[in-house]
Amino acid sequence: MKEGIHPKYHEVEARCACGNTFRTRSTKAELHLEICSMCHPFFTGRQKLIDTEGRVERFTKKFGAQTSEQRRTAAKAAKATKTAGAAKRPRKSANA
Repeated sequence: MKEGIHPKYHEVEARCACGNTFRTRSTKAELHLEICSMCHPFFTGRQKLIDTEGRVERFTKKFGAQTSEQRRTAAKAAKATKTAGAAKRPRKSANA
């Protein structure tokens, strides 16, 4: 490696917004994180909404928030109306 062109590599303590801290190495003197493996939904299995400037509220206001139970009942109702409509229509004969 060439001398004098590489940055210094420090051992630092990374701090997450959730309060978790851990030691790692970096070219920066300090690391401040928003999300780490202790609070990220992929690793924890919990859904955590981080609302930035009311975007989640605007979305739910515009499209409405549906729970999984509401989606299931809506799907059942749509399926029931589809099958009921198919039963009312007369069938065409094969010879026509």
